[in-house]
Amino acid sequence: MNDFFSSVTQPIPFEGPESENPLAFRWYDADRLVAGKPMRDHLRFAVCYWHSFAWDGFDIFGQGTLDRPWIGSGGDAMDAAKMKMAAAFEFFEKLGTPFYCFHDVDIAPPGDTLAETARNLDEMATLALSYQESTGVELLWGTANLFSEKKYMAGAATNPDPEVFAHAAGQICHALETTHRLGGHNYVMWGGREGYETLLNTDYQQEREQLGRMLALVVEHKHKIGFDGPILLEPKPFEPTKHQYDFDVAACDAFLQRYDLVDDVKLNIEVNHATLSGHDFDHEIAAAFASNLFGSIDANAGDDRLGWDVDRFPVSVEQMSLGMYQILRNGGFTTGGLNFDSKLRRQSIDREDLFYGHIGGMDVMARSLLIAAELLADGVVEDVLKSRYQSWTNPLGQGILGGSETLESLRLHASENDYVAPASGQQEHLENVVRRYIEQVR
Repeated sequence: MNDFFSSVTQPIPFEGPESENPLAFRWYDADRLVAGKPMRDHLRFAVCYWHSFAWDGFDIFGQGTLDRPWIGSGGDAMDAAKMKMAAAFEFFEKLGTPFYCFHDVDIAPPGDTLAETARNLDEMATLALSYQESTGVELLWGTANLFSEKKYMAGAATNPDPEVFAHAAGQICHALETTHRLGGHNYVMWGGREGYETLLNTDYQQEREQLGRMLALVVEHKHKIGFDGPILLEPKPFEPTKHQYDFDVAACDAFLQRYDLVDDVKLNIEVNHATLSGHDFDHEIAAAFASNLFGSIDANAGDDRLGWDVDRFPVSVEQMSLGMYQILRNGGFTTGGLNFDSKLRRQSIDREDLFYGHIGGMDVMARSLLIAAELLADGVVEDVLKSRYQSWTNPLGQGILGGSETLESLRLHASENDYVAPASGQQEHLENVVRRYIEQVR
């Protein structure tokens, strides 16, 4: 494989922090042991098929700008899909990422009927399987695109027309079976239009019941076909609808609890979605772990001055270090990983730019891992946390949490004991500690 990215003649090497080679890693050393296992196993990097290969840079204001010869060529759609797949696996292999992710229509063109769409996907899955076997690249997760076509303008699972619900179910069914066939580690349910603009034309309770039923059907089919990986629900606030049913981790937690789906459905957390929901990235991770819902990560970044999903490559070591810290302190990834749901800027039109974006993102995440691992190993944050909550291990705290205390007994306790002045939260100190580790860790 040496056709589309012919200027990159070898796999991207690791050259260390002093390297000035734009086609080399400065921080991502796949074999480096961190906290007892190789860096590659901690990070489990994946490249997304959609932004990297199924998008040519178009936006609502202008035509595509990126060099993607398989898009809009006017030739046979399946031939174009095969060209796209050859370029994609060439890129995966040269970049050195162990995983990739896709929507069904990213790898196979939709047909005029659901049956034709399924046949196209089957043919392309056969080709993908051969590429996986020859390169060793695996599928982190697959999903179905239930938001682009006109029929899904009012949602898929939450659509007011049950015929659309049935079509979405059929599309999910085949995408899930294809993911299973390709050895996918997870399957994602991304509710791109599962929400509404106004209650004037929306039955909120009806739509919520529909969404719950769709997820239950997916879980049932997962078990029927023997798919072992989790179903991942992706929290997403706003865009494209004003009110998304899957707004953030907390909303998804409540939804999954209501429909008894927490054992089979976990969460795929995106950095920029966390930002758009008004949360920090590490907050969403901590919230998912607290409810045993953590699954996987879409690694990208937003823009503080743009309130929409810009999907930049990760650039903030501090933001990502805090996120990786929460992942590490809670045991790390199991079936999930770090998928770069990130896209080039429309002006980045050279083929090498796709390497630059991913190399930079992988280096940010690798350095963040090193910082998080050192913070955790040294215990400088954990010691403060333990000290701050230490009194909850005393009889009073245990009685409150264990249920032996009542409002009346607590009133009596408070009336008989002087209030103890609180200890400092040391926020500035802890922020300085993180900053020092960012500066020093190598």
